[in-house]
Order: sequence, then structure tokens, then C-alpha cells
Amino acid sequence: MIRSAHSADLDAIAALHSRARATYYRGRIPEEAYGGAAELARTREGWSLAVARATADGGVLCAERDGELTGVAAFRTVGGETTLTQLHVDPAHWRRGIGAALHAACLEVWRRAGIREVRLEVYEHNLRAQAFYATHGWLPDPAAGAQSGSHRTLWLAVDEPALPRQPSGEWDGAVNG
Repeated sequence: MIRSAHSADLDAIAALHSRARATYYRGRIPEEAYGGAAELARTREGWSLAVARATADGGVLCAERDGELTGVAAFRTVGGETTLTQLHVDPAHWRRGIGAALHAACLEVWRRAGIREVRLEVYEHNLRAQAFYATHGWLPDPAAGAQSGSHRTLWLAVDEPALPRQPSGEWDGAVNG
């Protein structure tokens, strides 16, 4: 089930975020930059602000299976530009269509809001995420070259439905909140 996030989800969201980030940051940046109590508290605070954000300014969607949070996505619109700021699936639940279901839910929200283009930045070493986004129609930013610092900038044209090349999972098109 895909639903809007609530403040009661914050601990689970922050923990999931930390587990997912560890899979691509481990061995590449110092562990204190993505793990540990201080970083978990900072992460939770950031998610708290995202969950509290006005609907017109963005949203946070959660994927849940059997009462367990299995994925989370966040997006934000500032100055007319929408950014997919986070999309994480708990590594214990990879390859089950959860990321595709979250992505489809975001697309539906963006289409309903009249958003035509969305950007994101993906860590240059997170090849799994880059492959996922390519499968869902995201394209490299031609103006930024291949990457911006340690991240690659990608864009998605929302008005052209991005059809996944693989089954998209079990999302039914409704965001439950």
C-alpha cells in the first residue's frame, strides 16, 4: 500500500533512510556522514520538516506491506521547480516492485498537480538507483554535463508517461492517506 506519511512514521522513515544510504555510501564516505546517532537525529529532523510541509509545496509517500514501512519517497516544489528529493526502499525489500510503486504514485501526484517536469540528483556511485531511474524514463541533464560534483542530475518529463520496462509492482493507482 502507498500512502501519505504521518508524523508517527518519522522514526521508521529515518531508520529506513539510513539503511538504504549505507548500501551506497559505505566505503565511499566516512560512516559518521550517513550513520550514527547524530546523523540519524539530523535525518529524522529533515524528514519531520518534509512530512509537515504544505501539500502545495511537496509531499512524502510511504510504501507499507503487512504494517511494515518498506519504502519512502519525498518531493518538493520551490520556485516552480519540482525535485524528487528522496526515494528509498529498505534493502531487505529490494526487487519486489516497491520502488516502482512509489515512483508511479509520485507520477500520479505530479500529474494531478499539473507538474510537467521533475529533477533529481543521484549519487554518482549509486548505480542501482541510476539504472532504476533510467528504466523509468529519467534522462541526464544535458546542460549540467555528466554530473554535478558527486551527484548526477536527471530530469523526467511528467506529461509523457514513463513506462517501466519491468512489471511495476502492486500499486493500484491510489494514494491512501
